[in-house]
Amino acid sequence: MPTAAETARTTRYDRQIGRRDLTEWRSAAGQRLASRHKTVAQKVGARRALVATLAVGGGIAIAATAGAAYIYDGVTGRDGIESLDRPALERAKTLRSPATNGAAAAIAHVFGPVVLPAVTVGAAAAFGFRDRHPSPVALVVAAGAGSLAMTVVGKKLIKRNRPDRHEAIPPYEKSPSFPSGHTLNTTTILGVLAYLLALRQEKQAPQVALVGAAAGTAGVVGLSRVLLGAHWFTDVAVGWVSGIGWLSLIVTSHRLYLSTQDDDDVHE
Repeated sequence: MPTAAETARTTRYDRQIGRRDLTEWRSAAGQRLASRHKTVAQKVGARRALVATLAVGGGIAIAATAGAAYIYDGVTGRDGIESLDRPALERAKTLRSPATNGAAAAIAHVFGPVVLPAVTVGAAAAFGFRDRHPSPVALVVAAGAGSLAMTVVGKKLIKRNRPDRHEAIPPYEKSPSFPSGHTLNTTTILGVLAYLLALRQEKQAPQVALVGAAAGTAGVVGLSRVLLGAHWFTDVAVGWVSGIGWLSLIVTSHRLYLSTQDDDDVHE
């Protein structure tokens, strides 16, 4: 259980990005949302309201993924968008070399289904140990669980074929191509980690560097999937968009939590 001093530090200090106080809602819609969330939080507690908001946001993200998958399947078919995917793959093939192939393969390993989940668990544990507070842990776990669910739903609904094996280079993939799980998971998880770390910086420059590093890494991971021939470009693009959407819902949920949290939150 966090002390009152620890709670005060979290509620008053870890809420600034640049000059923007995240507890301030400038739009009328944001103010209405914050007001309704505060009403719920007063009844069930700020932490339970955060979990409920993340759950609702996760449901929306998964439903949106399913809807986008059906629309995507209706307009593209399973062999790719010839006007975009084929030229992107051909361009990627011209960039291949022993060095770029090795780098892309290493990226696939680091941001794949083994190392990235381990990093997620480790980061959640580290935030929990540092802050003695459950909210950062909840955000990291939600990021990983939600992005994984979105990936699984998209793949099961579309079952899109990857580029032919003769156009790809190791490591080869066997699961359906749409969406790119590497891209979606990296965008969401690194985005949440960058957000949480940025909140703990007093100056704007480190905040910008953290967010920029996360965005750049997500971009490189996605492009590396095309270079390997593991995905079509549109699989990667949907991974970026879906990841940013889920990340936005997580950050909004946390902002609502910060807006309703106060010093006697410790007594929940």
